[in-house]
Amino acid sequence: MGPVLAGVLQLLALIGALALAYIPLGTYMAGVYSTDKHWRVEKWIYRSIGADPDMQMRWTAYLRGVLAFSVVGVLFLYLLQRAQGVLPGSLGFASIDPDQAFNTAVSFVTNTNWQSYYGEQAMGHVAQTAGLAVQNFVSAAVGTAVAVALVRGFARSRTGELGNFWSDMVRGVTRILLPGAFVAAIVLVACGAIQNFSGIHEVGQFMGGSQQWNGGAVASQEAIKELGTNGGGYFNANSAHPFENPTPFTNLFEIFLILVIPFALTRTFGIMVGSVKQGYAILATMATIWIGFTALMMWTEFAHHGPAFDIAGGAYEGKEVRFGVGGSSIFATATTLTSTGAVDSFHSSFTGLGGGITLLGMMLGEIAPGGTGSGLYGMLVMAVIAVFIAGLMVGRTPEYLGKKIGAREIKLAACYILITPALVLIFTAAAMALPTPGNSMTNSGAHGFSEILYAYTSASNNNGSAFAGLNADTQWFNSTLGLAMLLGRFLPMVFVLALAGSLAEQRPVPETAGTLRTNKPLFVGLLVGAILIITGLTYFPALALGPLAEGLAS
Repeated sequence: MGPVLAGVLQLLALIGALALAYIPLGTYMAGVYSTDKHWRVEKWIYRSIGADPDMQMRWTAYLRGVLAFSVVGVLFLYLLQRAQGVLPGSLGFASIDPDQAFNTAVSFVTNTNWQSYYGEQAMGHVAQTAGLAVQNFVSAAVGTAVAVALVRGFARSRTGELGNFWSDMVRGVTRILLPGAFVAAIVLVACGAIQNFSGIHEVGQFMGGSQQWNGGAVASQEAIKELGTNGGGYFNANSAHPFENPTPFTNLFEIFLILVIPFALTRTFGIMVGSVKQGYAILATMATIWIGFTALMMWTEFAHHGPAFDIAGGAYEGKEVRFGVGGSSIFATATTLTSTGAVDSFHSSFTGLGGGITLLGMMLGEIAPGGTGSGLYGMLVMAVIAVFIAGLMVGRTPEYLGKKIGAREIKLAACYILITPALVLIFTAAAMALPTPGNSMTNSGAHGFSEILYAYTSASNNNGSAFAGLNADTQWFNSTLGLAMLLGRFLPMVFVLALAGSLAEQRPVPETAGTLRTNKPLFVGLLVGAILIITGLTYFPALALGPLAEGLAS
């Protein structure tokens, strides 16, 4: 079997698995966020934190819950890292420096999981399990809760109530993420991923010296790392490490974990707004972009010309031979079109155009299918923009799901789509203009610029993957990337929840003959076009200086 055919078959198997999981998982999640009943363990959690799970919240109260919970998470994780040197189970590792502890705390609380450290050389068992792994669960649940609040904004009328943040967040952990991660961890252990609390030990001799590895609860963290679209690896090599991702099967299984919840949330959306066809329209938009990007990535990595590429069967530099060009390409596209950031290959070693595809996937806003929750609410905001554009073209007041898109709604949607590009471009420009940040670049020219652009794109979009080759463990990058992660996570949530509150207060608008049918292929095409054009106009100059210049010159 040739490498191209193997890659295509992997893609088809992945699509089949996602299709089988779509209806049951999406329907189940709709029930999770619609029921009034609480599990006993959930009631214990509510009592312990002093929350009333049945109290309905307006968007401002919902936002206060999101921010308060996240601030506590940042402080706890920061202090845990600073105290690591005196904690049991630290494996002898010292406490984390203040700037790196800040960066890491912000990174995991914002679901970014950017890592400017070597996991196996910096974090002990307590920091990994009680700190980072916990945030993998709750940060993903926060994103899903915000998405559900926006869905309720479309579904409800003449009320500003969006549900209860504490109930939504806790249910996301106890009923979706914990059971799913438990099953996924068992599969990974059965396939060879490690799960223990062993210390550092020698595993053999290598080039005249000893090689040492430490164990850890790797499979359990790997499971939620992918299922919650987090991305932070137990080891520096991330999902290219055989302890995290042992075989081609686990590689495909991890890609499935990354995509399954974001895709299934479109059915949850359709059920909650009372029209599964609307969910299918959003699904079709996401799937069109994802399949298109994956096919384009595989083409750039397989078809790049040159004798070395021809002999190897593709651009193999920086890729694991266990997974091949096909598996690595599918993984890279999935991880950058979602907010995962996990890698099974070095994105910096991809061809110039292949690296540009990973960048563009994040620049789209990670909405195809995006992160757990963040992908859905990002796509719904783009849908609001698309119906507004359609309304301008036909001279009619735009409507979406029975709600008028007026001046307030379009301003909130516009602020949402502008904040992330502003962060990316401003921070990138500052890093390139100042002398010190440039010293962290190991490459000059277009590729070096791409390293900086990728870092701030990854941080501002809460992705977490890196281009490699950039020394980001400096005070400048730890501080500015941490700030980009904070602003890139919570400012968009402010606009999303404000939009949800505005929509929930409206009276439903009845459909007429002139109403744009947003569950038809025409709207799917309009939405895909709006996403690509808006992103292209925003980022094209930066892309032209980096990956496009590199790709055209090679």
